[in-house]
Amino acid sequence: MARSLQHAPNKSGAAVALIPSWDWAMKIPVMRGVIDRRILVNYQVDPLVLAPLLPAPFRPKIVNGRAMVGICLIRLKHLRPSGLPSWLGISTENAAHRSAVEWDADGKVCEGVYVRRRDTDSWFNTLAGGRLFPGFHSHARFTVEETAEQYHVALRSDDGVTSMVVRGRRTAQLPTTSVFRSLEECSTFFQGGSLGYSATADPARFQGLELQCLNWQVEPLDVEEVRSSFFEDESLFPKGSIQFDCALLMRGIEHQWMGRSDLCCQQPVRNEKDIAATKA
Repeated sequence: MARSLQHAPNKSGAAVALIPSWDWAMKIPVMRGVIDRRILVNYQVDPLVLAPLLPAPFRPKIVNGRAMVGICLIRLKHLRPSGLPSWLGISTENAAHRSAVEWDADGKVCEGVYVRRRDTDSWFNTLAGGRLFPGFHSHARFTVEETAEQYHVALRSDDGVTSMVVRGRRTAQLPTTSVFRSLEECSTFFQGGSLGYSATADPARFQGLELQCLNWQVEPLDVEEVRSSFFEDESLFPKGSIQFDCALLMRGIEHQWMGRSDLCCQQPVRNEKDIAATKA
């Protein structure tokens, strides 16, 4: 366990101290498997719009003046505790709504993703997520149509909160409207988001899970259709503040999942500078 003191901006933009707390790691074995297919559907958004939607201590990670949010659509195969044969593994379809973020810890700037929601077609993940392994999951129905060149994935959650669809084909180029100047820059940015912290029922605690890809490789998708009930919600993202940026495809990636210490932040308290300012 590690003790850390975090800082985060309050609504006025001033930094406020966060009470230090003890982190703890959910004890899970290293899980190994194959990413049979992973599609990263990415949106660029105004950082000033995204920032209030992120809980402390997270802040938007900026690339060329824009923040990045999106949905990870991932099909896992042969997922099992490390050391067991692949034929004992399970296969699942999953989705995660994510934001690329930074936060401060032990005097360093850390990077990863904040996961506000996870959906899965697996009842086991729905029941065990957040309890036996990091990340609470909601159950959803996935519709998948794939060929060697074309991909169509849609989902609708059982609780009616989440729906999305993406349809596209393999290509060699990113869209000209992307904030990324090259595929290499884009790949490096998202590879840096391997550590994810998921929301829990406790608004001050986030469960950590790290994805380690043994052979990281991405290629662009030329997207013909993309819809998202969350990112198209204008009460959260006003018109003009967000737009589709790009989609990336990963296939046949050997990987492993590792549980990481929870990030714990109790309710913020004003520091001495803030208190003095209110008395002036």
